[in-house]
Amino acid sequence: MVARIPIIDVSPVVEHGRYPVKAVVGEAFRVEATTFREGHDALGAGVVLTDPAGSDRPLVPMAAVGAEVPDRYRAEVTPDAEGAWTFRIESWAAPYASWRHAAEVKITAGVDVELMLAAGALVMQRVAQGLPASAGSTRNRLLLAAKAAHDTSLPVAVRLSALTSAGVQGALAEWPLRDLLSSEGPWPVYVDRTRALYGSWYEYFPRSEGAAYDAQTGTWTSGTFATAAKRLDAVAEMGFDVVYLPPIHPIGTVNRKGPNNTLTAKSGDPGSPWAIGSADGGHDAIHPDLGTLADFDAFVERATELGLEVALDLALQCAPDHPWVKDHPEWFITRADGTIAYAENPPKKYQDIYPLNFDNDMEGLSAEVLRVVRHWMAHGVRMFRVDNPHTKPVMFWEWLLAEVRATDPDVVFLSEAFTRPAMMRTLGMVGFHQSYTYFTWRNTKAELESYLHELSQVTSDVMRPNFFVNTPDILTEYLQYGGPAAFAVRATVAATASPTWGVYSGYELFEHVAVRRGSEEYLNTEKFQYRPRDWGGASAEGNTLAPYLTLLNRIRKSHPSLQRLRNLTLHRTEDDAVMCFSKRTTVAGTDDTVIVVVNLDPHRARETLIHLDLPALGYDWQDAFAVTDEITGQTWRWGEHNYVRLDPARAVAHVVSVRRA
Repeated sequence: MVARIPIIDVSPVVEHGRYPVKAVVGEAFRVEATTFREGHDALGAGVVLTDPAGSDRPLVPMAAVGAEVPDRYRAEVTPDAEGAWTFRIESWAAPYASWRHAAEVKITAGVDVELMLAAGALVMQRVAQGLPASAGSTRNRLLLAAKAAHDTSLPVAVRLSALTSAGVQGALAEWPLRDLLSSEGPWPVYVDRTRALYGSWYEYFPRSEGAAYDAQTGTWTSGTFATAAKRLDAVAEMGFDVVYLPPIHPIGTVNRKGPNNTLTAKSGDPGSPWAIGSADGGHDAIHPDLGTLADFDAFVERATELGLEVALDLALQCAPDHPWVKDHPEWFITRADGTIAYAENPPKKYQDIYPLNFDNDMEGLSAEVLRVVRHWMAHGVRMFRVDNPHTKPVMFWEWLLAEVRATDPDVVFLSEAFTRPAMMRTLGMVGFHQSYTYFTWRNTKAELESYLHELSQVTSDVMRPNFFVNTPDILTEYLQYGGPAAFAVRATVAATASPTWGVYSGYELFEHVAVRRGSEEYLNTEKFQYRPRDWGGASAEGNTLAPYLTLLNRIRKSHPSLQRLRNLTLHRTEDDAVMCFSKRTTVAGTDDTVIVVVNLDPHRARETLIHLDLPALGYDWQDAFAVTDEITGQTWRWGEHNYVRLDPARAVAHVVSVRRA
């Protein structure tokens, strides 16, 4: 039934409240609702957050959106603890606002003057009577206003002023008189730890770090967790927060792939880490070449010492010689000829991988996956990058993620689902904390602006983006032919537009050669062979983007506005290759604003005017303010219209912070 004062069209609400809105500690989110009543009397509206302990937080008043959207109200609310929250909308008749509007019209016109003043005095008395003993000074202020309203020896203007003074309005804001109180809700919100929204990821293959080739014997020696741990210092020094490892499990020998995804592997070819399982074990085992479980524990411990979290790949698929294939053939897809089907994503074929089939034994397979996840959780893994979750039933993920959240709500899952928007959104809705996105394929200004708006304003209640600039599978044409500037451009946009971004190892060395024209696969891809890199030599020669990545991560850490998703505003530019956006937030009463201007053309300089939406930045249209470029250290004075010139040979972007008086 509609409430006494109707409240409709509440947002954000996910699937009629079946699933919670996403938030993290300290992250504000906007609540809106349409509320109205019969007649012309004024009303008020507000949001009440209820914390995980069941306690209501103070009501946050909602403001009218404006005449362009009548009866629409909004407010921003900020949860301050992890766990399951709710919010509700309250709306009420506002006697004081109704009286004040009528009084200012009638008394000015000389109509019902004494009647209106008497009515105002009654409002003051009603509020005063309802105040607690601790609000004695406020009660006295209101009673004095009521007394002045009845004092006919005073001019009418003075009597009216007593009832509408700033002190009275402040008291009524703190202690509102609310008649016909109505409520809608509660609506669920789940508040995660900050890392679910904000962080910088770095991906590398442990087997490549420390791998050595013996030219005399023509054989490779794999890197180990011990040698891979030596790379952690450099990752931490670049300012990354998460080190993500591709699968570390035994690799199948049946149908093992050779270099560049060839169908025949030679002796010593390591195969794809995603072809999981062999006689050495399955998803709960470690590849013998990498070391032991104790060696993995030492790797995690070293990462923790450096302030890094370890994210492990959760790839639910098997090599033909995985133990599950023998023990549980019902967990796989059987073809018409009785053989087990290998994975395909036309035109790609994965002869070394068997996909799982959940429909024959959902309960048994689900329990085994949960066991595997908890096994790695017990060894310090609190983050999982999930490979191709869109190829498994969504109901399985909903169950698994709920089971983990019930006991370990700090564990974060990243969805690697490059697929249809509905599936990506639904995976986020049922519990995935983050998602890969189409960012890698959004390169033009129009594409990026549209996508950034979608992610920050349309889908942010259920899906948090992770902007990886490249992956072992994705080397875009933009990077293949854009030169070093293209790598800087993509890193700049990813690191500033999204609170979470990621880099796959080799990006800082500008690795850009594809296996063939028109392909996004790397030549000599690390997925199928060892690929040790000369980090020291590249640094000594200056042929590395590492210092720039370090700078971007340092800027992100120093600006809370870059650690948020919903606060992005696009600004107009006059060049189709120059994009401008800003991020603004307030932390502990301090405003933090960053404006990013980036030249998306990696080949030539661009110059243009940018036109800033100053109210979105907290200024009036005529204001001017000081800005500092966080990349170059230069300072300027900006206003609504500003000239910029960006030469990719020098700098691909301005990342400017706003200095307020």
